[in-house]
Amino acid sequence: MPTFRYEKRLFKKGHKLIAGVDEVGRGCFAGPLVTGCVVFGPEFKSPATSGIIINDSKKMSPNQRENSNAWIKENAESWGIGEVSAQKINRMGMAKAAKIAFRMAISQARGRLGKPIDFLLADAFFISYVPGLPAKRRKDKKGRYYKKTNGRQLAIINGDEKSFSIAAASIVAKAHRDKLMQNLSLRPKYKKYGWGENKGYGTRKHGNAIKKYGITRQHRKAFVNTWLLKS
Repeated sequence: MPTFRYEKRLFKKGHKLIAGVDEVGRGCFAGPLVTGCVVFGPEFKSPATSGIIINDSKKMSPNQRENSNAWIKENAESWGIGEVSAQKINRMGMAKAAKIAFRMAISQARGRLGKPIDFLLADAFFISYVPGLPAKRRKDKKGRYYKKTNGRQLAIINGDEKSFSIAAASIVAKAHRDKLMQNLSLRPKYKKYGWGENKGYGTRKHGNAIKKYGITRQHRKAFVNTWLLKS
């Protein structure tokens, strides 16, 4: 289960407001990429006694995520959501779209907070061009980036399984995206793709629907075309 150990170390170093960020929907055939940003301060109190679970959102049930999402938004110092549509992903590619979505979520959280974020914890990779949160990286002798940074970001491999803040960000992002896909699935032209159940991922039902009916403006063309070539 994720813990608050990374955040506590940063608080001890004098940082006051720590943000965790994560993304959901990167591997989907359809729908937007959504990012979450959640900020906690040193006065944070664990939800353990209230029965709330904070974990990698993929390992939680929909009901657990909804309860945790509500708790996070009520108890965190701030939170934000970034969203990039399938159309933009098709136009600019996933890597660039993801960075834009991350910066949107961080900006929204900072705006809601009304003051700067001191440090950023990210899942797996650094986020470039975030004002006030530089990602200064070091390389080892083989040219690989160190996990640690001298800037104001720390990239943690499998961060949503290790950092409380990153896990919280994954939950708010997942809850937001699931609701978006559920709403899209209610539109008559999209019902046949089953997004209410598969949330845009490449399930058998979704794949069969694509083969039968083709793709929509909500589909990621590069992802689907690659899959069709292999199927």
